[in-house]
Amino acid sequence: MISDMLQSDPALEVAGIAHHGHIALAKIPQVSPDIVTLDLDMPEMDGLETLTRIREDYPHLPVLIVSALTEHGTRLTLDALAMGASDYVTKPSSIGPHSSNVDEVRKELLAKIKSLGAAHLSRYAGRPKTASEEDSSRSRIDIVAIGISTGGPNALMKLLPEIPADFPIPIVVVQHMPPLFTQFLAERLGKVCALKVKEAVHGDLLEGGTIWIAPGDHHLEMERTEKGVAVRLHQGPLENSCRPAVDPTFRSAVECYGSRVLGVIMTGMGQDGLQGTRCIYDSGGQILAQDEKTSVIWGMPRFVVEEGLPDEVLPLDKLAGAIVARTMGGHLPATDHHAEVKR
Repeated sequence: MISDMLQSDPALEVAGIAHHGHIALAKIPQVSPDIVTLDLDMPEMDGLETLTRIREDYPHLPVLIVSALTEHGTRLTLDALAMGASDYVTKPSSIGPHSSNVDEVRKELLAKIKSLGAAHLSRYAGRPKTASEEDSSRSRIDIVAIGISTGGPNALMKLLPEIPADFPIPIVVVQHMPPLFTQFLAERLGKVCALKVKEAVHGDLLEGGTIWIAPGDHHLEMERTEKGVAVRLHQGPLENSCRPAVDPTFRSAVECYGSRVLGVIMTGMGQDGLQGTRCIYDSGGQILAQDEKTSVIWGMPRFVVEEGLPDEVLPLDKLAGAIVARTMGGHLPATDHHAEVKR
């Protein structure tokens, strides 16, 4: 089925098919693929063992996991991403040539293959210039909102553990993932982060010391209540073909916090987050973007950078320091002067 999906697009060529890991490892040097799709459930040599061998011999070859949308499949997929897989697609929940679910998987598969392949081929091309560093304490920040997609689980596992335990404000993360995946991602992050990590629940009050992960298939927005700013989850229309989507979270952050928002746009395909980042920019908030070199797919950050919106464009290993500096360095009592500062 995967082969048929790929061969349906004239821009793609299936260089080879392998029924288990041993055959795949033998064929890779023969056909020199630009990308490998890898099922985790295979005989003789399973997907995780095969991935380990591919990463040893071909550290830069993109690998796209084909995963079952089950608890076991979800955990294995997160293991694979932690071991260096580039991204994943979930198998159709119903099988048949005319199944709408199959059509959705085909569209997702083709889009991710093309994006990962293009990124691999241009990985060592010219880099965009990095935005100049600005005063990190020019205004108070009361919320950090992170938007991320392809390559996100590994990037978050590197970024969020670097945020210290005394971080004073809430962090909200929108990672493009289906239900169950976001739950297990929150559990994994919670084991390595100094801050508490939880999958957001409708009505949660946003407070310092906690990282909230938007649950799969729900948009996460914020709203002011008598008790404080609360999480509002809903299943409104997809935005940028996504739910959760970054744009509604960023927009609602501005509605609740005004200029006191730090938006962070990270690795991912497509342009989800662009419209929300414009809202943060127009409100006088602050924006960080991940650079091309450390992004698995430089799509979401690229659109933001090309519009000149970020205060800084930084590699992954510098983002946590910038978040802490802009937040903890400027977390002083708000004044009219701070509220009016604009780049």
